[in-house]
Amino acid sequence: MNKTSIIAQLNRQDTDRLRAYRELLDFYHGRQWQGRERRGEKRLTFNYTKVFIDKVTSYLMSGINFVVEADGDSAEAKGRAQRAEAALHQVYEDSNLEQLDLDTEIDCAILGDAGYKVTWDGEAKKVRVTAPDVQGIYVWWLGDDTSRIWRIASRYQLSAEESEFLYQVKPKGKQATIVELWTDGEFELYLDDALIEKKPNPYGVIPFIIYPNLREPKRFWGISDLTQIMESQRELNRAMSQLSRILELSGNPIAVARNLPAAEMALGRKVAVIFFDEHNARDAVVAAVYS
Repeated sequence: MNKTSIIAQLNRQDTDRLRAYRELLDFYHGRQWQGRERRGEKRLTFNYTKVFIDKVTSYLMSGINFVVEADGDSAEAKGRAQRAEAALHQVYEDSNLEQLDLDTEIDCAILGDAGYKVTWDGEAKKVRVTAPDVQGIYVWWLGDDTSRIWRIASRYQLSAEESEFLYQVKPKGKQATIVELWTDGEFELYLDDALIEKKPNPYGVIPFIIYPNLREPKRFWGISDLTQIMESQRELNRAMSQLSRILELSGNPIAVARNLPAAEMALGRKVAVIFFDEHNARDAVVAAVYS
């Protein structure tokens, strides 16, 4: 596939998924009200969604450990298992996976998807594990078998300084769009619209692990935890905002009630009948006063 077609294809691909990611991230960060705010309307946000996601994920990821079981009872087999376990622990420490795992699981809970990239750092002579932003990940699979991934693209931004340092290429603007295109047999690297590197895949496999939070049957991409609590969160915000507005208008300690039966309009109650829009109380009209 030529450079023009792959860049153009990424711009058109998965638009619904990426839009849903942005909406979910907005909700997590507290931008939870829908539509434009009306004049005089109070909008409070009690962002228990973020508290819920952060706390549950922290509990889920606490105390994680791993072991490598020996494939036999011999001393040689046990020695291999111990060396493999030590190597895994070294990778865990080198890549700061305790923090990376927590960040990635929070992303997965919010967006419904997450991923890791595992590569070999030739200069440092060690395995490097990173967690690319799933908003820049594009996946191709074979037919209706979502387990047979044959190509992955990873798109991200670099500053002009980073582009020159990493690839000795100065972009036209302040930022450059980088696209890595991986198949089992080939690797291509694009900087903006230019193919700057093409070579056989040195690993023989695509070095990405993409996984869902909860997967819908027959679908590759996952489901966010937020979809289950968004309606309740919005109703809480609406109810608390309305209560706050009522308390403001009541002029505490005077109580405000609506639709009182005529039988309750007894002498001495000092009840005022007022017509007003709850979103524009300044234009209230006093219709009658019972004293």
